Amino acid sequence: MEDACCEGMKMVAMRLAMKVLIMVVFLGYISILIMMPTNTFYLRWMPNIRSKTQSTYFGQQGASLLIYAFPILFIATLGAFYSHLGKRGVDRSDSRVQGRSCRYHSWKMPALVKGPLGIVSWIELAFLAMFSALLVWSFSSYLHAMFANVAQEAIQERERVWDVKLDSAALLLGLVGNICLAFLFFPVTRGSSVLQFIGVTSEASVKYHIWLGHVTMTLFTAHGLCYVIFWVNTQQILEMIKWDKVGVSNVAGEISLLAGVVMWATAFQRIRRKIFELFFYTHYLYIIFVLFFVLHVGFSTACVMLPGLYLFLIDRCLRFLQSQQKIQLVCARVLPCQAVELNFSKSPGLSYSPTSTVFLNIPSISKLQWHPFTITSSSNLDCDKLSIVVKSEGRWTKMLYETVSSSSPVERLEISLEGPYGPPSTDLLRHDMLVMISGGSGITPFISIIRELLFTANTASHKAPRILLICAFKKELDLAMLELLLPVSGTNLDISCLHLQIEAYVTREKETVKDDQELIRTVWLKPNTNDVPVSAVLGSRSWLWLGLIISSSFAIFLVLVGIITRYYIYPTERDSNGIYSDASRAALYMVFACVCIAASATGAFLWNKKQSLREAVQIQDMKTPPTASPVARVDDGDWELESLPRQTLIQTTNVHYGERPNLKKILLGIEGSSIGVLVSGPRKMRQDVADVCSSGLISNLHFQSISFSW
Repeated sequence: MEDACCEGMKMVAMRLAMKVLIMVVFLGYISILIMMPTNTFYLRWMPNIRSKTQSTYFGQQGASLLIYAFPILFIATLGAFYSHLGKRGVDRSDSRVQGRSCRYHSWKMPALVKGPLGIVSWIELAFLAMFSALLVWSFSSYLHAMFANVAQEAIQERERVWDVKLDSAALLLGLVGNICLAFLFFPVTRGSSVLQFIGVTSEASVKYHIWLGHVTMTLFTAHGLCYVIFWVNTQQILEMIKWDKVGVSNVAGEISLLAGVVMWATAFQRIRRKIFELFFYTHYLYIIFVLFFVLHVGFSTACVMLPGLYLFLIDRCLRFLQSQQKIQLVCARVLPCQAVELNFSKSPGLSYSPTSTVFLNIPSISKLQWHPFTITSSSNLDCDKLSIVVKSEGRWTKMLYETVSSSSPVERLEISLEGPYGPPSTDLLRHDMLVMISGGSGITPFISIIRELLFTANTASHKAPRILLICAFKKELDLAMLELLLPVSGTNLDISCLHLQIEAYVTREKETVKDDQELIRTVWLKPNTNDVPVSAVLGSRSWLWLGLIISSSFAIFLVLVGIITRYYIYPTERDSNGIYSDASRAALYMVFACVCIAASATGAFLWNKKQSLREAVQIQDMKTPPTASPVARVDDGDWELESLPRQTLIQTTNVHYGERPNLKKILLGIEGSSIGVLVSGPRKMRQDVADVCSSGLISNLHFQSISFSW
């Protein structure tokens, strides 16, 4: 017991030391970004660093790799080891951890509820303000430095002062845009150790990518237009078709900007939601955008955005490797509300937190489209299955529902999966009560939470919080979604320990429409020897392996860069008395980076795949499913079900017809020292709940919005 306690204290001490070191390195990196636009950085610091780092092995980009790339990749590596130690040494069910009050409760409350940015917390608003201040500072510093001697430069160049100012403004817009680009790829790196370290999920961070994308493309578009206007005014229009061997390549920049503008134009909310496929496919132009951006500015300048791109490429490679496996679909529950629950075989070693998500691809419907879905199962309660719910709302989901629910359903459905991705922990047990508010299919994140708390209430020593589930549906048929609160295989756990109360609202029907509702049926699918259970892409020690991939791939990349520079590029320049093309150098280095990432990620994936296959062998072959499917039906709002857990679930459910929940009245009437308020559903519902929680009328509400609509 004492040895375990000492080991736990050592874990905590190591994590604390790592956290401090990460914060110190991050502050140093931010200091570099702040100093970048100043003469002190360019005239004193950078030349001094280059004089000490420049060699025949790395050349000028050695300083850029050291200053811009190394700190962030070091943070990502250390963050991965930090998460690994946390997964090993921290018991997330410890009441002392879960029972702590939230120190930053007021900072996490909504600051902005309505507006173009959506629901924004105070801490998000603070970071947004600091980032905006960084951009304004960089713009003003570059402007001051470039305009200081503009009159003298105009005389030397024999140009008008206005034209010289336009040239300088175009350049500084591009430099400020590089700062935005440096952060652009972090939010869309799903398995990011950086996001894991700061406690932000990939779903929640997508909005940051959208914000950064708009700002980045605004600056880059203005950068390109200013140069076009400058070339037209100074009669240098032929500059648009120049691809210089040294320095900036204009043609590459124009190709990159064109690809970026096409992505930007299709990423606005109206187009993204109404014509999702157009948005989805055009976003693959990011490959052209990034490639020609690097060729445009050169590898040394591109090092500013290299860390985010590097981590994104690692994540993208791992996702590709995982997606090549075909996942075993065990069964599907078909609901009368045109929804279907898909139940996959899961590796016993796979664990995930509630509200986690997976991305699904079904080649028979679309070979390229990947769609995110919330996991409705609990890794503790459902040891051998992973479940998701798909509501038939769009073209892709309708085709899936029709395929599964047809009178002659397919015997096997080929499915690829990426994930799971989710928070390190949900920390729900610190609340006295949880109020979960959902609209329509927004109930799916709460299914996983309720299943997890059901397991906790029956197995843990401490008390689970009381739960109030408020769910609004359009039609009575949608009430069948409540059937999914329990697994398809049922449960022997006592649901009365959960203290669950369900208030269901049917908004568009005043009374029961039909006496005989459609039945919920289960469709069993035949297993295939080539299908595998869902497992973590890098096994149970995924964070440790991710840290090794980041560090080893970058180390190999540096070795290859040193070798190719010293024994190929440097001799070529020396023998020909010339300069090696910057574009060729940049392309060569990008190829090396991709090769190193692919080799390291593939090696780690194959090693862990062997371990996962050994676990899969231990899973017993599934028994032949019964020919009669378990069914449920709804009559006058009462559920005719057999098992005791389902009967208990019926007793805790109140159905209200023809009305909407009065959320303000409900929330203000709840008593408790700490009330966790989670909302998932339409934007208007989320805004209404956020407005009540941020009004200050009651101080014990802890707000959290769960949104998967981009």
